[in-house]
Amino acid sequence: MNKIAVVGAGISGLSMANYLEKYQLDYHIYERRKKDDLTGHGFLLPKEGIEHLSQIIDPSVLFEQGNFLKKYIRYSHKGKILAEKDLQNVFVISRSTLIRILSQNIPPEKISYGETVVPCTTQKGKLKKQDGTYIDADMAIVSDGSKSRIRREMFKDETMRTVRENEIVNIIKCKDIAARLESNFMKYHHEDGGLTFGILKISEDTVLWYSQFDNEKYRIFEEPTTENLKKYMFEIFEDWDPMVSSIVKGSNYDNIHLWKVYELEQLNPFYKDHIVFIGDAAHPLIPFTSQGVTSALKDSATLTRYLKSEKNRTDAFRKYEAERKPEIEIHIRNGRILLDQFLKPLHLQTENIIPISYK
Repeated sequence: MNKIAVVGAGISGLSMANYLEKYQLDYHIYERRKKDDLTGHGFLLPKEGIEHLSQIIDPSVLFEQGNFLKKYIRYSHKGKILAEKDLQNVFVISRSTLIRILSQNIPPEKISYGETVVPCTTQKGKLKKQDGTYIDADMAIVSDGSKSRIRREMFKDETMRTVRENEIVNIIKCKDIAARLESNFMKYHHEDGGLTFGILKISEDTVLWYSQFDNEKYRIFEEPTTENLKKYMFEIFEDWDPMVSSIVKGSNYDNIHLWKVYELEQLNPFYKDHIVFIGDAAHPLIPFTSQGVTSALKDSATLTRYLKSEKNRTDAFRKYEAERKPEIEIHIRNGRILLDQFLKPLHLQTENIIPISYK
């Protein structure tokens, strides 16, 4: 196998690089952000995700940096317990921590930061840097996110649509708040539907919380600055259960992020010419699935397996797509079902529905 360019050093790209490193395949990563830009928040990893991560990193290192969740508890927004379900091997970890763990196995000389890569318009299947320099690689694995520039350039007819759900996410370090939480996935639902508040304890001093909201019913009319998002949260959650309102009021808002969610109207092929897509760049998943990281890990493992076993690159790409696409389509369908449930009033929602998609 000849040299491989990996575009993107997020979870997908670094997972792919770890597999390539493990099997001694030649590669180089190109990341448009700076090395210390670790923006992002946290992830849920079901059992499959943990199993795939354990193939490329030391599980004991992983488990020291996050938290296993015991139960999923569904509440009304006033704090009434609506349903409980035991969780088996569901793990929560912050994005920045997982990025650091995955980066440890990558030799520094194999990654270039501050490099924006775009498709070459004159040479089919080739990529180039923003300064016009061609990427020296025989194939490229693209993992540049759900709004992939390279995918949009290569599949010009694609339609990406806004999902009727946005998220406000915050990760905070506060021992006082963390001490009040057990290791449960706690999610509060407004009785009118379209508004939730989730709480996940990552460690003894770190908490991830997020609000999912129907962006047609609960509009943010002001510019989404840190101060405006803080004001919005204070107003929306003023009369919720004291657990929620106290966390909202007691949080530091330096890391708050408004996530606008998009999805492809129809999946593109996962490859074209010398370029293959993985993770969100191949198949954006709406957040209700909690399968983004696990799907990226499975993409990386599957693609690596076929790159090793197939002599022809196109056959490797074709078998990778054939294996992964059916499962991704299941997650897309499940995500849309979960979104539909979220938008309904609470009394019309399915009882005890878990916000994790399983194949």
